[in-house]
Amino acid sequence: MFTPVIDCLILFALISPLIGTVARGKGIGKVLGVFSSIGFLASLYLLYDLYKDLRLAKNGILVYWSPLTPLSGSCLKVDMLSIYVSAIFILVGLMASIFSIRYMEHDTGHSLYYSLLLAMVAGMVGVTFSGDFFTLFLFWELMCLTSYVLVAFRKEFWEPVEAGFKYLIMSSAGSALILFSIALLYGMTGSVNLSLIARVFAQSGADSSIKVWTYLIFGLLLTGFGIKASIVPLHTWLPDAHPAAPTPISAMLSGVVIKTGVFAMIRIFFTILHPAPLDWGIIVTISAIFAALTMTVGNVMALLQNDIKRLLAFSSIAQIGYILLAISVGFVGGIYGLYGLTSGLLHVLNHAIMKALLFLTAGAIIHATGTRSLTELTGIGHRMHATAVILTVGALAISGIPPFNGFISELAILLATINAGLMIFAVIMLANILIGFSYYLRLLYILVWQAPKEGLENVKEAPLSMLLPMGILAFLCILIGVWPHPFIYLASKAAEAAMNTVAYVSAI
Repeated sequence: MFTPVIDCLILFALISPLIGTVARGKGIGKVLGVFSSIGFLASLYLLYDLYKDLRLAKNGILVYWSPLTPLSGSCLKVDMLSIYVSAIFILVGLMASIFSIRYMEHDTGHSLYYSLLLAMVAGMVGVTFSGDFFTLFLFWELMCLTSYVLVAFRKEFWEPVEAGFKYLIMSSAGSALILFSIALLYGMTGSVNLSLIARVFAQSGADSSIKVWTYLIFGLLLTGFGIKASIVPLHTWLPDAHPAAPTPISAMLSGVVIKTGVFAMIRIFFTILHPAPLDWGIIVTISAIFAALTMTVGNVMALLQNDIKRLLAFSSIAQIGYILLAISVGFVGGIYGLYGLTSGLLHVLNHAIMKALLFLTAGAIIHATGTRSLTELTGIGHRMHATAVILTVGALAISGIPPFNGFISELAILLATINAGLMIFAVIMLANILIGFSYYLRLLYILVWQAPKEGLENVKEAPLSMLLPMGILAFLCILIGVWPHPFIYLASKAAEAAMNTVAYVSAI
């Protein structure tokens, strides 16, 4: 109906309740987690098939026309940017699914949980494959609705319900702004197809009235997608939602859900608005200012946290600031813009891996101890040796310490920013990297280096089904750090696809 990847995810999401009913009757609840993981593995394989087809496609774009054709030009388009980002979404979804087998075993509603997880990833993949605003908004809402429920999944506690409601209100406001901007675009161009809209803007010339409306649309879309991406000051839902959600969902939210907002900005700003004759120098400056504000607020707030999951949540906001700075460099255009966007997309991959790893590690600790307080977890690494080693890898990676993956992409963003002439923002980012290193060093000092606190004597190591996804993600942190070339190549191809508006417009 859509594409094999999306169809696979939706099919597994629909079948999960039936499997859950049978498994519950047989007393084998863990089967559902295995079934969900098989669904993610199958979708990864189908995505690889799409990648092979894409390499043979004209202009590097595959077009799938939807059976529904609302307004004009409803379609699914798959390019290297879609493949790259979708692979990240599905990979983190797979790790979260495996981790959930033991982590969620005592929660009720297993079948609903895994159905929502699969459907949420299907929505995110659908956003990356969308060739028009109608399709994009449908998949966007699928992702949003499922994520609201997953945040508040443990409804017997007040914290998740409150956090889920706050997330719902703010995200819905963002969706309303996106919908309003879509209405404006349709009124201006007569289409919701991204390629057709881009063609109209490219041919608009210096029409002052078009410029005014384009600036307004840019602001609306930046705000709408910025809420999901947690750009300061639109970030206030995230520090509540991420700690309150079940830890595998926290890993999804910080690792990939906020990246859906980042993807949407890249796709729409570079496909639709970048061909428009706007003053991109002003846009670069404004975007870079928001990036500096986002990374600074995120890092400073993380310094003040005693809750391990809130610390990681604020760290995610800071990392979004780094990615937004790379996108700002991308607006410069030319070779410097391509380098900037490549570095940002590489950090999208690296941050998804690092933050999913850190949240899953925190989840393993919380599962073993029942607390999120750092003061109560002093020296827990002495009781959970494997988890402590993995936590150390994740903390050093996200701090930008070589030879881990975070160093590669953070250095690339710094160099891209300097090459684009944005020296002051490079200095701000460097200062923020040092702040980030300080609180992750504090985290390791409390959890790993200090002597264990009394009351932790009976704590046991995390089960194998939790250690496995954590180990895979830690391995990727090391692999990308010591052998970055294939990943930089993929990120560069994704960046080229994002900036190649001519090819995207011609593939109608």
